[in-house]
Amino acid sequence: MDANVSVILPTFNRACSLSAAIMSVLTQSYQDLELIVVDDGSSEDVEGLVRGIRDPRVRYIRRHVNGGAAAARNTGISHAKGKYVAFQDSDDLWLPGKLMRQVALFSALPSHVGAVTGAKIIYGRDAFFNYGPAKIAYAPPPEGKLRLDEDQLGHLLRENRISLQNALFRRDCVGEAVWFDTCARANEDWEFAIRLVQQTTVYEDIEPVVLGFISPDSISSSPHKQTMGVLRILRKNKVVLESRRGQRSRLLIDLAVALYKAGKPKRALRFLVAGLRDHPAHIGSVGISVLRKACKIAGGRLKIRLPAVSAEAHRLN
Repeated sequence: MDANVSVILPTFNRACSLSAAIMSVLTQSYQDLELIVVDDGSSEDVEGLVRGIRDPRVRYIRRHVNGGAAAARNTGISHAKGKYVAFQDSDDLWLPGKLMRQVALFSALPSHVGAVTGAKIIYGRDAFFNYGPAKIAYAPPPEGKLRLDEDQLGHLLRENRISLQNALFRRDCVGEAVWFDTCARANEDWEFAIRLVQQTTVYEDIEPVVLGFISPDSISSSPHKQTMGVLRILRKNKVVLESRRGQRSRLLIDLAVALYKAGKPKRALRFLVAGLRDHPAHIGSVGISVLRKACKIAGGRLKIRLPAVSAEAHRLN
């Protein structure tokens, strides 16, 4: 008999943390699952590690060419048999009651809900996206919780509330569409979330279900990949954003900030002008960004905390 939940775990050269990530799935209090480990072209002996785990619920699939997390997850989905789909990362840990809690939530929610998501405790950064040892964050912040009765698309265009490891999805929640954009090497979860809420409803539970860790090779540590991810969101959602100029403006300004930080001031200026043309009232938030930078240059002499207005607000990891 097929398992009720298919768990997809993509991995690339993370043998040091993979075993713990796998065991956090297999030791769940909810046991009716299959675990599909997708080796995304690793040079390490991931196959030997996975096959050494004597559990019939585990399947190993190798991609011979590295395609990134989105491509690996799509490969896993193509082999999934469960009614529900969940995702794990090779450097994170699920809390023991993660699946039990989320399967139970589905049984109590209206039928139009196609996904439930929770929170994670992240080690390696703080709430202001400062990275380093002994820093801890709770993400996403509970005060911004998605509501069933709100404009979820508008909300998710402002900020990403869905980290894939935190969620459980009905397998049919996106119909026949490809789940993840393989051209996006970062923010593919955000782009997916934007498309997801155009087809179904998401229930957000603020209880933590995952322990996350910032690794040296984490996608969230790559500004270039994050910038390209925002570009993909803009390109793939042109039609939706035409009628949502305020949200498009915010995305364009975020992109301008990221490009400026990447040392590309001319491109940054072009996106900044486009963003302000869409929604001139955002000039105030741009001014706050400039003030924040001035405070940083001042060497911390001004001890104030100003609101974040860059693309950092959209990242969960």
